[in-house]
Amino acid sequence: MTNTFDQKKLDEAVAYATKKHEGIKRKGTDIPYIVHPLEAMAIVETISHDKELMAAAVLHDVIEDTDATYDEIKERFGKRVADIVLSESTTEIPNYKQMTWVESRQKAIDLLKMAPIDVKIVALGDKLSNMRAIHTDFKILGDSFWQRFRVKDPKIHKWRYYELLNCFEGLENTNAYKEFKKLVIDTFNGV
Repeated sequence: MTNTFDQKKLDEAVAYATKKHEGIKRKGTDIPYIVHPLEAMAIVETISHDKELMAAAVLHDVIEDTDATYDEIKERFGKRVADIVLSESTTEIPNYKQMTWVESRQKAIDLLKMAPIDVKIVALGDKLSNMRAIHTDFKILGDSFWQRFRVKDPKIHKWRYYELLNCFEGLENTNAYKEFKKLVIDTFNGV
């Protein structure tokens, strides 16, 4: 079976994500939210030139954060892309609404550790993009940075990101993983 996911289809995914995230800003900033999915897509491209993975990266937050649905993503971009996007949606974890933030993140970490490499590649793009922003903003704002989150204790964020370091088996030799690890260590050193 030939992969028919071409540049035109990837461009459609970018346009779709841009429209879905329109008017939304990154938490605590004036930066348009779409910058994050676009950065995640660019990071994924440093690991793989698979356009479906790049599409999943740019779409990774649309199910969790917008009115987009799995079925809509599947119809427009295919089952593989939709499945990866769904795997990035913590709201799809069973009993998510009954869990604490830490419990839901632990479940997501457990699932990511067992996930196929394609899911890990997209997740690494997402997490590295987030870590770049955290590292930059924390260096500028210091401890007040953590106030923008629902969970304000930096030790809990440290726990999460150190756990995430253990989720990317098979990607340790990529530049993306090496940068992620460096930023995690540098940001949380002393926390």
